[in-house]
Amino acid sequence: MKSFSLITLILSLLAGRSYSQTLISGEITDAVGVGLPGANVYLKGTYDGASSDENGSFQFETDELGTQVLVVSMVGYHEFVKEITCEEKGIHLNVVLKESINELTAVTITAGAIEASDEAKSFIMKPLDIVTTSGAAGNLFGALTKLPGTATVGNDGRLFVRGGDASETNIYIDGLEVANAYGSTAPNVPTRSRFDANLFKGSFFSTGGYSAEYGQALSSALVLNSVDMPLRNQADISLMSVGGTYSQTLIGKQNSISFNGSFMDLKPYQSIISQNYDWQRAPHSWSAELLGRQKYGESGMLKVFAHTESAQFTLNQPVVGEDYKQSIEMNNKYHFGSASFKQSLDENWFVYGGASFSLNTDDVKIDNIPYETKAILAHGKMAAVKDFSDQFSVKNGIEYYYDHFTQQNVNLSLEREYNNDFVDHFIEADYYLSSKFVLRGGLRTSYSSYLNEIWATPRASLAYKSGDKSQFSLAYGAFRQMPKPERIVQADRLENSKAQHLIFNYLLEAEGRTFRIESFYKKYSQLVKFDTLVNQTYYHLNNSGEGYSRGFDLFYRDNKSITGTDFWVTYSFVDSKRKFDQFTTQVTPGYAPRHNVSVVMKHFIKQFKSQIGFSYSWNDGYTYNDKNQSVEMGRKTKDYHNLSLSWSYLPRPNIIIHAECSNVLASENVFGYEFSTKPDESGKYARQPIIQSADRFLFLGIFITLSKDKSANMMNNL
Repeated sequence: MKSFSLITLILSLLAGRSYSQTLISGEITDAVGVGLPGANVYLKGTYDGASSDENGSFQFETDELGTQVLVVSMVGYHEFVKEITCEEKGIHLNVVLKESINELTAVTITAGAIEASDEAKSFIMKPLDIVTTSGAAGNLFGALTKLPGTATVGNDGRLFVRGGDASETNIYIDGLEVANAYGSTAPNVPTRSRFDANLFKGSFFSTGGYSAEYGQALSSALVLNSVDMPLRNQADISLMSVGGTYSQTLIGKQNSISFNGSFMDLKPYQSIISQNYDWQRAPHSWSAELLGRQKYGESGMLKVFAHTESAQFTLNQPVVGEDYKQSIEMNNKYHFGSASFKQSLDENWFVYGGASFSLNTDDVKIDNIPYETKAILAHGKMAAVKDFSDQFSVKNGIEYYYDHFTQQNVNLSLEREYNNDFVDHFIEADYYLSSKFVLRGGLRTSYSSYLNEIWATPRASLAYKSGDKSQFSLAYGAFRQMPKPERIVQADRLENSKAQHLIFNYLLEAEGRTFRIESFYKKYSQLVKFDTLVNQTYYHLNNSGEGYSRGFDLFYRDNKSITGTDFWVTYSFVDSKRKFDQFTTQVTPGYAPRHNVSVVMKHFIKQFKSQIGFSYSWNDGYTYNDKNQSVEMGRKTKDYHNLSLSWSYLPRPNIIIHAECSNVLASENVFGYEFSTKPDESGKYARQPIIQSADRFLFLGIFITLSKDKSANMMNNL
């Protein structure tokens, strides 16, 4: 009888507990109300739960009583946690999950942005591409001219972006501005980068609409990031047809140091290969670079970089309409130094900054009359980034610039001088509405002691991810830039030149293929004009110029379709008109060809231990001002062509033999014409073509790497 009573009691209790079950149901949606299928819903610490159906609905029963913790989780969304009270009448919930932003899958802003990086999610080039592009001869800027938005100007060698002058692009190393990043040269003689491209792990090249962090450039910004920590101890020896270099890298547990020394002299080369220029003394130079890195704390990095160089040449240039040649003797000395740091802090703070100093001195003799120009730029920066959430972050920073320029006629003891202090503040915020949609807004505020003015330039951009591999971007920006210092020193007062950018971009990346199309519009105002230029003296300088530049770029890269082959094709259309310099109407500048095409290919042949490459550049010619007709800039040269070939052979893993030839077909490229200052007896102005320095450029080098790692080599240097 007692057993029967105990069994009855247990069954009664179980029946009572079953009767007290709670039904938990609801709907799970995203921020815009769309149901989310497959979300996991459960009571914490129990096995009670369910998954949402295709409409986002769920329901399950639980025997738990009282206060419980409900958890809803789903990949790509923040976890939802809420306390609930289980009761007989049941619980119905409407759960809204907030999307979590994953850096690997979220949309990025690509309008006006070209990445060359091994780390960036969306990149156009890798660092290796910069130094292995045929025809670039290891020159950083030579490789960048094969990218969309740039123009090849063979008699200059600097970066010309979307109808803008080369002076409209600012260059930064580790976020700090570099002045005079190109080697000093003579008129119509091409220059190249001062810095070893192998120092940089990647670059960010903005062809317009760039971040509020950067200023004082009408067209673009090129940001170079140096290598953080090298892989190994090694020494590199380069023996080349134009000189030699020695590099040494030593690494420790928390630090490293890299040294690079080089000597270049084109005299032996030019004694063998005929030149189109009359070199009295061929260009020769030496340079030394030092890059030190020190890790500190868990995430801190300090870098110190120093570069010094000296270069000389003497050139005789024919004077149009005269029987003599003008002698130009150049003696350049250049020094650059920077110290930069970056550090992650608690509570999602990241700080970075540093200081840089550039000093460039040109001692020039023109027909034995000595001139000296000296340019100094000091730059200091401090910035902080705060991630308030994975959806919202703010960048805030302040900068100081000291800009000094002097120009001197040594014989006459005449000196012109320009000094300017800049103080800049920038703030920029990124807000992700979702992993598919991001907005960025920024404002740069500047003060100039020379102008005694304060101004602000807004920047804004957005991007929308239209598919797993595709996205659209839009960017707008207002920009200002001080005129060239050699003009400021000759004027009572010159204002900032202004530009406004509008850019629309579409990017598709899938399975080793990249397609990119971008359209742009730039409006210029307050460009510098003058009436005449005589013996390096400007008359009636003013800011009455204006203009525009518009067009589009196409880019396609493919390392998938042909085994062992990587190639890309670019096409840029540029319609640029400016009323500037001495022109009275809006004209197409001589540095802005209308149609530009580049093709680059690299192919590795494993059985021959070789990489072969070629590049081909074409444009439809350069406008020039013919003094014998009334229409300004009314003439155009014939089309520009340049086919370059390269070959790299690895007889041993640590030895590379590299050969390269630019303009293989010896195309007779003309970049414009120079005219005499006075007409002849018939009233005509004599002219002479502006031509390339040589029909071809041949390069041969042997590169040797010494390291315990016997597979290490200098392929990255070629």
